[in-house]
Amino acid sequence: MHPRAEEFAARASDQYGVSVDVHEFEAGTKTAAAAADAVGCDVGQIASAIAVRAGSDLIVCVTSGANRVDMAAVAALRDVPVADVGMADADVIRETLGWSIGGVPPLCHDADVPVYMDEMLLDYEMVWAAAGTPEAVFPIAPGRLCELAEATSAALAE
Repeated sequence: MHPRAEEFAARASDQYGVSVDVHEFEAGTKTAAAAADAVGCDVGQIASAIAVRAGSDLIVCVTSGANRVDMAAVAALRDVPVADVGMADADVIRETLGWSIGGVPPLCHDADVPVYMDEMLLDYEMVWAAAGTPEAVFPIAPGRLCELAEATSAALAE
């Protein structure tokens, strides 16, 4: 297993007391479509953790791979102007969350940041989320993921 995926699994165990079943795919899981193809699930079952800047804050939006994050919805949730919401810088993501784009998990971040989870993910019995690298994912019930990530369920889809 890739060292970063091992680190994610160890952190999930240490911080949350859960054992995650990490699956790695050589072809990669960097995009939701690639992850769904690799796993053999619907693209909607991919729980994509997207780092977004909202004003001066960094937040994580966990959204269905079938959807894009609605920046206006994020602005409303964070009570900031839409113009102050956008995709976060890769260096800021790595420095703040401790993970690189394409492998950002929905939990086990270096900093305590707000997490919002698209309520559409709760319609699935199982979702797949990044496990620390662009080649690694893990399955989890969406309700459990929301609980572990201390996420706020919200309408985030564009």
